[in-house]
Amino acid sequence: MTQQRSRKLFVLDTSVLLFDHNAINNFEEHDVVIPITVLEELDNFKVGTETKNFEARMVVRLLDELSGKTGLNNWKSLGSKKGNIKIVAPPANLRTNAEHVFGSIKNDHTILNVALSLHEKSRSRKVILVTKDINLRLKARALGLGAEDYQTGKVEDLADISNKTPEFHNLSSEIIRDLYQKKTIPESGILNGSKLANGYYILNNCTETALARYDEVTDSLHRVDKKYAYGVKPKNAGQTFAMDALMNDDIKLIALQGVAGSGKTLLALAAALEQKTKFNQIILSRPIVPLSNRDIGFLPGDAEDKISPYMQPLWDNLKFIKSQFRENERKSKALEDLQESGQLSLTALTFIRGRSLSNVIFIIDEAQNLTPHEMKTIITRAGEGTKIIFTGDIYQIDSPYMDAHSNGLSYLIDRFKGNKIFAHIKLEKGERSELANLANELL
Repeated sequence: MTQQRSRKLFVLDTSVLLFDHNAINNFEEHDVVIPITVLEELDNFKVGTETKNFEARMVVRLLDELSGKTGLNNWKSLGSKKGNIKIVAPPANLRTNAEHVFGSIKNDHTILNVALSLHEKSRSRKVILVTKDINLRLKARALGLGAEDYQTGKVEDLADISNKTPEFHNLSSEIIRDLYQKKTIPESGILNGSKLANGYYILNNCTETALARYDEVTDSLHRVDKKYAYGVKPKNAGQTFAMDALMNDDIKLIALQGVAGSGKTLLALAAALEQKTKFNQIILSRPIVPLSNRDIGFLPGDAEDKISPYMQPLWDNLKFIKSQFRENERKSKALEDLQESGQLSLTALTFIRGRSLSNVIFIIDEAQNLTPHEMKTIITRAGEGTKIIFTGDIYQIDSPYMDAHSNGLSYLIDRFKGNKIFAHIKLEKGERSELANLANELL
């Protein structure tokens, strides 16, 4: 009896299932309730090519498999060491009715009523509404219900993601001199125990500064120098570190994090073009966050026309790189040839699903708008010889159901930190213009 009381009842909102189709399996020994209204909302999302449409279809298939011939009107086990699942219809009579309290009939309030009904009937068990919708959580708590965000894939501590590049001061002049002269020196305790595979560090004494990358395989520090790529030159330490990682053949996965105008996408694109002979194709992409939450289907034209407005920032970076060269220069002509031949391709992430990407360099812009599941889907497309670069700012998220803790870019950095094929660089300084820098500081 004690064990039964300790098992919680989690009521899942549609937003959770669209965020992660496998969510029902992530509540350990606790029981899961799906309000029947959620099935209706999933039905509305099942047609389309966006990730949410794919997730909706996967959830429906998963529930269909679980239901079997007997359905899910009664509790059914989710498996060994897991709880049970049940689909629940809205109750007829309630002491507290969300529709009456909030003065409207809508799906959110029907879902709240299911949770309220369970709360009234299951006094011995804790009932918790799980939703990615902040406002729905607030409404639930206002009615005395427990309410939580979906925790799977959520990064609790952002310190490693948000902190500035580590700096080590008052080092001996000999260390700095050796790093400049030898280019590689043993780490030998210089980083004071905070060493991380492909970590970037600023080392200085009273008069000199050196930039370094830690190599876990050889337990050594490598001097990082400024590298030019397709006419683009790093303007600060962060950009210098980024270019070093982008041009390093041993680093296959990169996260460039930084404020608007810090050069994330420009550096990634320039480095890709500089290494074009190493790869069969350069693919540029970004998540499509529909305008005013409207599906891109309402836009005129074919698929390419529909995604074109969302790809414009990538075209702007290409135009800037091309502007570094005269029209008849070799690199300018090479850029045109890459576009015409399809070796340089701009595409929506929607069209990546199901593909195997071998020997390509793949740049995904605005990666903070990806879910953790989308991040996994993209990276698992990587074949031999592929390099993937994610750029974004974890504090500039367009989705109402994600934040700095739950977006795919934060999840990626948290899970891959310390891996020898991964590098995370935070670009702290904007280089777009004085106006853009001021806006980042004041607005």
